[in-house]
Amino acid sequence: MTEPYAVPVPRGYRVGAWEVREPIATGAFGSVYGGRRSGDGDGELPPTAALKFLPTGTGTPRQLTHLRELIEREVDLHRRLRRPRLIRMYETLVVDDPARPELDGATVLVLEKAEHSLSALLDAEPRPSAGPVLLAQICEGLAQLHHAGWVHGDLKPANVLLMKDGSARLTDFNMAAELEGTHAYTPAFSTPDYTPPELLWSEIGERGRRIRPSADVWAFGVLAHLVLTDSFPLPGGTPTARRDAAAAYARGTDELRLSPELPDAWREIVRDCLTRTHADRIGTDALLRRVETAAGTGRSPRLPRLFRRRRRRQAAIAGAAAATAAVAALGYGISTWASGGNDGSTDASSAGYGASELRTDQGVPVEYRRLIVNSAHTCAQPDVTPPLIAAMLKSESNFDPNLSDPGNQEFGIARWTPGVLRWWMRDDGVPASATPTPPLSPSVSIPAMGRYLCFIDSHLKDGLPGDKRLLVAAGYRTSYRKVNDTGGVPPKYRDYCARVAHYLKEYTPPGKT
Repeated sequence: MTEPYAVPVPRGYRVGAWEVREPIATGAFGSVYGGRRSGDGDGELPPTAALKFLPTGTGTPRQLTHLRELIEREVDLHRRLRRPRLIRMYETLVVDDPARPELDGATVLVLEKAEHSLSALLDAEPRPSAGPVLLAQICEGLAQLHHAGWVHGDLKPANVLLMKDGSARLTDFNMAAELEGTHAYTPAFSTPDYTPPELLWSEIGERGRRIRPSADVWAFGVLAHLVLTDSFPLPGGTPTARRDAAAAYARGTDELRLSPELPDAWREIVRDCLTRTHADRIGTDALLRRVETAAGTGRSPRLPRLFRRRRRRQAAIAGAAAATAAVAALGYGISTWASGGNDGSTDASSAGYGASELRTDQGVPVEYRRLIVNSAHTCAQPDVTPPLIAAMLKSESNFDPNLSDPGNQEFGIARWTPGVLRWWMRDDGVPASATPTPPLSPSVSIPAMGRYLCFIDSHLKDGLPGDKRLLVAAGYRTSYRKVNDTGGVPPKYRDYCARVAHYLKEYTPPGKT
């Protein structure tokens, strides 16, 4: 196991009727292991399965409060929907093992075990010959979800599993949401390359982000283009560049330029999925009919025999882990994290950087000015300002990048708990799969603070008494839910917020409030 697992489980560990076997994959929301049923288990259960371990929390005060919600929404969908194109859940278990506090209380989803994911197949064989048939099956899975009144919310190659017979299943439903009329509400996280432009900068309300089935249709259009051409439909070498291209396309300042390698039968299908507005997007039923025609399949298509013969060769290319992995059962695959961009270095222009917003004469270290100002600018909420971030860094650590408080599991200039930082350290909205190890650099910690403060601000109730900036600061120390439930700054954090208020006043330029 070369990658730190979100939930480490030793081989041979027993939970319910299952014995943990090989590690399969890990991601931000949990870890997946192969499982073997013991002889005394339920005879209706299969001999093998994928065991998805989901933690229920940590001992830190800033454990993200929506983790429980993500678990519950995934379990709820599995329990209520049984469809042939959705990965099957056999049962759920809860670990009862006080001797192992890192596992005690964890939720375990016992899932149908796949051979590998579409992501692994595309790595092994770009533009696979079975691509059209797989797309028909994926589209069928979306139609099944939408007819049942659910939106997937995070369709991408890692969330499509390929079974032993080569057929496709949709998986990872912790972003799925049940429709309430024309909309559903889903958490703020998503994968930028597969997110429609109307949601890239959409407002996040107290219940999350409003989403329609048309968001899955956009994601399918991107997925189809990738499967059939080995390229994304929007230009750019990075997710950020492609996100900007999607915004330009949505504004009408750029056109959609599909790859010339896209087969003619699919060109209009993809174009009708990737319309500028959700209202112009093709409906799921009409999409399924056209996809089945283009793929040359009927209902519940089977994969060509040629693909089944080639599976072993593809698995060998992809590597043993990919061959047996249910990577998609995690939803967020395995990714690396990096600071990228601002590294906090000092240059001649840093001393006065952002002077109109952040005072230059009150002791904010020069090497952090760019990080502080730029991190505040990534948030559209007016309360998340450079003086607020600077005041909180002063209150948290006195700008000490080497702060270490292992008793509270808090480290670095922003006093991050590593297991929580992983959720906020990337600028593409995807949590890092590996938990960072202290020391935690300012170039990671400060931008992550800005993103988390923005999230808190958008989730605070309207009409709470007091300075909104201090309510955001209190939410950083506890949670936005605690602030909402208290109806303001909880008594325990009033001294902390008083310190933040003091430095806010010091760091705010004259004439600003």
